[in-house]
Amino acid sequence: MTRSQILTVVDHNRIFHGFTYVYPVISRRAGGVSIGINLNPNNACNWQCVYCQVPNLTRGMAPPLDAARLEHELDSFLAEIQQGDFMQTYVEPDMRVLKDIAFSGNGEPTSCQQLDKALAIVEKLRVRYQLDTSVKTRMITNGSLMHRQSVLNSIAQLKQLNGEVWFKLDAGTRNDIQRINQVYVNPQQHLARLKACAALCPTFIQTCMFGWQGEAPNEASIDAYLNCVAQVKDVVKGVYLYGVARPSYQPEAASISRLSREWLEVMANRIRALGLVVHVSE
Repeated sequence: MTRSQILTVVDHNRIFHGFTYVYPVISRRAGGVSIGINLNPNNACNWQCVYCQVPNLTRGMAPPLDAARLEHELDSFLAEIQQGDFMQTYVEPDMRVLKDIAFSGNGEPTSCQQLDKALAIVEKLRVRYQLDTSVKTRMITNGSLMHRQSVLNSIAQLKQLNGEVWFKLDAGTRNDIQRINQVYVNPQQHLARLKACAALCPTFIQTCMFGWQGEAPNEASIDAYLNCVAQVKDVVKGVYLYGVARPSYQPEAASISRLSREWLEVMANRIRALGLVVHVSE
């Protein structure tokens, strides 16, 4: 085993064994090995968050799904984890635990029109490899398509797979959302989508916070964000608050800076004061 083989939280390379859809990462938020499913190998997303680590990101939706390829790749990778030496070769001893199968990757996974088929494949292989409740099936989403009935149907399907949604909420005003996520979104409309999602499957808010042009978020922005969180605190399971551990590949990268662990913990305590569980990672 060489040090260059070891996966780390700062290495989220989507390329593994020449696969198109499946890739492993060490997830700081999940706390172990995450099997990523990238339904957007075309690097297309309907949002363009300034902190995004996807190179050559373009605006758009997921391409048609090659279901047979996805099943082959996920089957092969689960076999390698359970029967091969993947953990010993690529993972530090304290992280050698499979935590989830996560729909994430290089764009918005709910933009895949065959999402139901992808979920059915995960269901089939969870049964085949006897994955227990310690292994979640997660949907990491910006939540922008939760007004579509087909997407909501898939979220209901996700719940049956020991499912969990991580729903993006980075800011609480139109201007801050436009600056951070590069979309023009009404916060109340976004909260309505979050509530629709949370009614169907356990849902956590995921929030990225960072310095902008050398300054931490100001009080007005923080108050607007906390106001949004307060409106949904009774329907979500908690908040994953994180900073920027990996460099952005977007044009705005030079404006972004990391916030200290201490700053994030103070922010987390303000969220906890609303009555929510908060997990913090830098």
